[in-house]
This record gives sequence, C-alpha cells and structure tokens, in this order.
Amino acid sequence: MNLISIEEHFFFTGAKTGKPEYYDLLYQTREIRKELLKKIITEYEGEVWCISKHLLAATMRLMEVGTKYLQQGEKKEAENLFEKAYELYSLFWGLKLKPLNIADVKKIDDNQLNAHDEKKTGFMGKLKEIVQKIVDCCVE
Repeated sequence: MNLISIEEHFFFTGAKTGKPEYYDLLYQTREIRKELLKKIITEYEGEVWCISKHLLAATMRLMEVGTKYLQQGEKKEAENLFEKAYELYSLFWGLKLKPLNIADVKKIDDNQLNAHDEKKTGFMGKLKEIVQKIVDCCVE
C-alpha cells in the first residue's frame, strides 16, 4: 500500500509547485490503488475498506520510519516500530481473513499485564501467530 504514499507525494508536490499535472498523476495512482485493493478486499462491511487501506498505509509508514532509525543506529527504537508495523499488518489480515471473532476477545485486567513478558498473548498475540502460519507472500 505504498501507493498511498505516492498519492501523498503527488499531492504535496502539486501544492508546492503549483503545477496541477501532479494532481492528475495523483488521480491515476489512486485509481491503480483502488483497483488493486479491490483484489485484496473483496468483501467488507462498515468501514473495513478504509480501515484496511489505513492499516496497510500505517504499516508501511512505520516500516519506513523504523528503517530510518536503524540507519541512525537506534536499533531498539527501530525494532519497536517494526513490531508495531507487524501488529498493524496482522490486524489487516485479521480483518481480511476473519480468523478471530472480535466479540470473543476479553479485556485483560491491568494487574495481569507484565511489561517484562517477551511473548504477546491475547488478541494481538493470537492474530500474529495466525498470520505467521497462513500468510506467506513468498509462495508463488
């Protein structure tokens, strides 16, 4: 979904330069994004279409910023952002594949949370496990 970033760059370039042809490129890019997203999001209710688009865009943004932190030698901050990016990516697939019923997710008491826990449990932990097992973009 880096196409959204391209749309944004066309917008800002058009606004900064005053050249409306960049808005035409923005529109063409948006049409490509919509066409491709329709192939991924075939069924949706409510605002799942927009949520999906924003989850993928935020995933890419966090990866991009994480990479910049990595380049600056701030490995811990980069890893934190990469973890968050993967959580959003997993959430996207959770919406797409519907492996978990959100109604079944129970609130965890604050006293049960431990900042030193290495492995995430609960909704996000289960979702990430499922995505790791069933979503493989490298299979052709």
